[in-house]
Amino acid sequence: MSRRLARSAALLAAAALIAGCTGQRTPGWTYPPANPAAAQASPAAGASAAPAAATGEVLGTLKITAVDLGFTPKDLEVAKAGTYEIQLANTGAILHDITFADGSKAVAGAGQSAGVNVNVPAGGLTFICSVPGHAEAGMKGAITVKGQTATSAGADDHGGPAPVSDTQPDPNAPPYKLFDAAAPKLLSGTTHDIDLVIEEKLMTVAKGFVQAVWTFGGTVPGPVIRVKVGDTIRIHLKNPATSKLAHSVDFHSSQVAWNDEMTSIDPGKEKVYEWKADYAGVWMYHCGTSPALHHIANGMYGMVIVEPREGLKPVDAEFALVQSEWYLGPQGQPVSLTKAAAPAPAPDYVVFNGVASQYLDNPLPVKTGGTVRVFVLNAGPSVDSSFHVVGTIFNTVVKEGMQLLPNNPGQYGSQAVDLSPAQGAFVEFVMPEDGLYPIVTHAFNFVGRGALGLFKAGDGDPLK
Repeated sequence: MSRRLARSAALLAAAALIAGCTGQRTPGWTYPPANPAAAQASPAAGASAAPAAATGEVLGTLKITAVDLGFTPKDLEVAKAGTYEIQLANTGAILHDITFADGSKAVAGAGQSAGVNVNVPAGGLTFICSVPGHAEAGMKGAITVKGQTATSAGADDHGGPAPVSDTQPDPNAPPYKLFDAAAPKLLSGTTHDIDLVIEEKLMTVAKGFVQAVWTFGGTVPGPVIRVKVGDTIRIHLKNPATSKLAHSVDFHSSQVAWNDEMTSIDPGKEKVYEWKADYAGVWMYHCGTSPALHHIANGMYGMVIVEPREGLKPVDAEFALVQSEWYLGPQGQPVSLTKAAAPAPAPDYVVFNGVASQYLDNPLPVKTGGTVRVFVLNAGPSVDSSFHVVGTIFNTVVKEGMQLLPNNPGQYGSQAVDLSPAQGAFVEFVMPEDGLYPIVTHAFNFVGRGALGLFKAGDGDPLK
């Protein structure tokens, strides 16, 4: 196994352990497992624990793959109740098991497989990986019987502590829409007229959770705007008559009076916000209408990239990632201002580009050995970020006007970029071998809450 891949796996495992060290366990489960035989099973690679007695004819085989850190698929459906053979294949880099609510269990080391027969009752059967921290990091799922519903494995599906609200996942929630993480090209010309239309809409922010968000341009975050020093930008802010609220916009990259361009406009109104890009950097824009905390927490933020007048050097791939927080309100309602205003922030999700773990489900492809540039913004509203890409070193960091450049005296590099809310940066690095490179905030208590993605260099497999 590649040492780099092993290191990545170890860090992901550490993230899972940190996410699990909260004093909370998934409702309906106990740890260690209730079945003493399962609890004492040998962890030898490929070993299988003695299952609880499964009776009757085997009706079929269900294949489940364990990865770091998840099951694929995690939700399965069978035609009827009865005995089924479970085949677990562990394609991850660390040991995993599959433990069912009845105590049945199979254990598989990295690259190994194991099997167990289980009785699936009419009400279905839930399962987890019982390795400490793994279930809390997302390794849980359920087998349902067609026409029935399995008892939930937990109050949420994002690892770490359950949401502090009573918001429950909706199995009928629409799937989330993948946010394109590719950074846009520089706008041509020197004067830019940009329509920024406010849209209040429903959005799936994590699997099973829908919120009534407020947006710039219909997306969370809003559109990335990329210009250069010296450009003039005229934002045509439009608040449709169908909106329920007044809204505004505040561009941190501008120098204008707060009580001029930044004033709120009612539904059915519009205004022009004109500014000149005098300073380069990665900047935040957001709604400033009172309470600004609620408008930002409910999705009204975005990124502006202002390049130096001479531009940036070409690279092989560019991405734009905005870290932010979700404080869940009831299904189909705006986020909870009460939760967002707590003096000790405890978001239900911390995400990149609006949706929990979307780039874990959909890794971002890059060229092995190619140069990668990531523009990163912490939109908050309240939690600091420690932006880190596992397995890489940033050879370039430009943060809030400060620079770390390649080939500097002493050959210094950077392992993480610390960003308080409303701070931005861009980083550059190389992924030297095929493989998967996790994207995280190194505040690991939030990794299991959605702040986790992947870069996929080459085919993603360092062993081929």
